[in-house]
Amino acid sequence: MGNYVVGIAIFGLIFYIISIFNRLVYTKNRYVNAFSQIDVQLKRRYDLIPNLVEVAKHYMEHEKSTLERVIAARNNASVHLNEAQKNPSDSTAIRHISEAENKLRGAISNFNMVMESYPQIKADTAMQNLQEELSTTENKIAFARQFYNDSVMEYNIYRQSFPQTLFASLFGHTSDATMIEFNDAKEIQNSPKMAF
Repeated sequence: MGNYVVGIAIFGLIFYIISIFNRLVYTKNRYVNAFSQIDVQLKRRYDLIPNLVEVAKHYMEHEKSTLERVIAARNNASVHLNEAQKNPSDSTAIRHISEAENKLRGAISNFNMVMESYPQIKADTAMQNLQEELSTTENKIAFARQFYNDSVMEYNIYRQSFPQTLFASLFGHTSDATMIEFNDAKEIQNSPKMAF
């Protein structure tokens, strides 16, 4: 009888450790998948920005440096996104994409302010369509980022909780996942918007 109880206890412990492993895998895969949703939306925005700049070139001939800053920031963000996409668990890569995105958002904000001086752009149908697509994409990015950050928080809380923290390193979960932080609350919202 005693061996039977010990056997059940050992089986229960093994089952519990397996459930910790599976939950760590599940929560990690969830935030990695959530990152892929951000990746899709950011790439969509990166594809739209050159078109936006190309349309603006026809009207903003004297603002070449502004347009070049937007493209340079877009290219930089794209490079960092590709690096982060290779390993969403790399906290350095996630921090770099956050920093690059903040620079790109600043360049776009400056671009929007400069465009206010060119009212003829507001009447351009192509520009209106691009602005609408960018706005829709920004909303999708915000939702995807929120889901990613929620998934990261779920993973980090589970990984840090007891007794999971005792097994996490053994199972290869040695560090917390990193949230993506964009300066989009007040800075971007307070930047001049184009009214069509």
